[in-house]
Amino acid sequence: MSYASATETLRPFAQRRLQDIREQEILRLAASINGANGQKSADSARFFVLKWAQDQAGSKLPEEAWKQQTFEHLAGGRNCSGVRIINDNMDIWTIRSERPDTNVAQRVWTTEITIGFQQSESPLIGVRSLVSSPERELAIEPAVPKFLRKIASKCGLRRQEQDLSEYPWFIGSDADVDILQDMLVDPIRDMPIFVLTVPEGAADKVPLIDPVPLARATLGIASVVVIPARFTWALTERFGKRLSVYGGAARVYLPGFSEDANPYGRHELFLADRISTPESATRISTWMRRLAAHETLKRFHLERDVLSFATVREQSLDFTSNRLERECASDADQLKAARTQISALKDDLNKALDIQKWLYEEHSAAEERAKTAEAQLNAAGFRIQQLKDQLKARGDTPDTNISPPNTWEEFPDWCDQNLVDRVLLSARARREVKAPLYRHVSTAAECLLWLANEYRERRLAGGDGDLRIPLKNGIKNDQCGDHSFKFDWQGKRFDVEWHIKNGGNTRDPTRCLRIYYFWDDVNQHVIIASMPSHITTGAT
Repeated sequence: MSYASATETLRPFAQRRLQDIREQEILRLAASINGANGQKSADSARFFVLKWAQDQAGSKLPEEAWKQQTFEHLAGGRNCSGVRIINDNMDIWTIRSERPDTNVAQRVWTTEITIGFQQSESPLIGVRSLVSSPERELAIEPAVPKFLRKIASKCGLRRQEQDLSEYPWFIGSDADVDILQDMLVDPIRDMPIFVLTVPEGAADKVPLIDPVPLARATLGIASVVVIPARFTWALTERFGKRLSVYGGAARVYLPGFSEDANPYGRHELFLADRISTPESATRISTWMRRLAAHETLKRFHLERDVLSFATVREQSLDFTSNRLERECASDADQLKAARTQISALKDDLNKALDIQKWLYEEHSAAEERAKTAEAQLNAAGFRIQQLKDQLKARGDTPDTNISPPNTWEEFPDWCDQNLVDRVLLSARARREVKAPLYRHVSTAAECLLWLANEYRERRLAGGDGDLRIPLKNGIKNDQCGDHSFKFDWQGKRFDVEWHIKNGGNTRDPTRCLRIYYFWDDVNQHVIIASMPSHITTGAT
């Protein structure tokens, strides 16, 4: 029989196994364990893990387990195995705990915990949560294992110099708000932040989503922050209404958030009316837990941030095999070690096939969702343009009834409400329009309306934006010339080569208007890089 024909013969059996049960990863996390004595901290953490694992097994673990040595405990599906590798450079201990779900038949939960320690460094802990099930859609509420709460409270856990806690952070001062704002825009942050606001005038002074169970379930994979109504203005002042959260609403701030973030992107906002009932609050809390768990699979890299049980076990079996060979052990002992290694490799291969199939299905589903979303977006854009064309055919213009703002304080919100998806203020421009010296707010607003309509429509029609034309009352659109500059926007760098300016070559900041902008061809937006004053460049 050829290899190809053997493969074809076995394929139905392999496919049947993969179709019946598949294993998928739910979450993973990595953190360092605090403590002045690293060895004691690692020992304590292992003890808390073993107590938890024994509860999962439902029976007493063997003596080798409590000595923190290699062991195997089989208990009718509630299995637990442990491996330890110690040499001059490192001490790595890992266990795998398996238990059947108490409510769903054929669903089996697997948790892998690895604690590594080097003498000169703090111990590291890595955790993986996986589930095997025939279900196509998992109706679960992800949560980190309970032993992490014990380790966090007794030893301490840290990630990126931040202490990890099972409790939500309640904002209580302006200084706390400043720290929160810096956390939100920190470019190295790798965990979501869930900000829950207290409704204005709420008698019990608590958010609509219960923060305590959410914080416990997401310990080490997200931060939960509760902010009273009197402090939410600071977020609005810093980020504008479109990226702020207030009035009992809740918001997700994912890693990578910035003052220029897309408000309609992945930084999800849940207004108070969407979480006004206990059922809706629970539903959104579950969604947040799923999001936090899913994000860990992208941000904690397997075998770099988190070691799998299989990797450590394979290394341990290699060490054992090499040691037996060096010591000239009997053929029987070497054969036993080889069989153990082969059995472990088969088990790891089966699990890897399950994970590979799940990842393929997840990738295919994500591609399909992306195609559907893109088609819906294009259809919506086409429909909006149709409606605008119909208005123009009747002699109307979409922005006819828009009144300009009266003060600079109103200007950012006016832009967000009236120019949405057409003209966007950058974070820099938002800061600059808070209290500029330029006095004519309505003139600046009219210039942005021109960008939102005549200029943008020319770009959408395929024009290059080369519009050196007067707008009105001595104001014109012109190239920046020597005052061109580079500008970073949502992870990309753009050339700012055009601006709207008034005449007279004045440098009086109360009368000098400059609106520097560029065209985002991908999203079809006009981005205001800076306004309303003349900027300082190398040519100035």
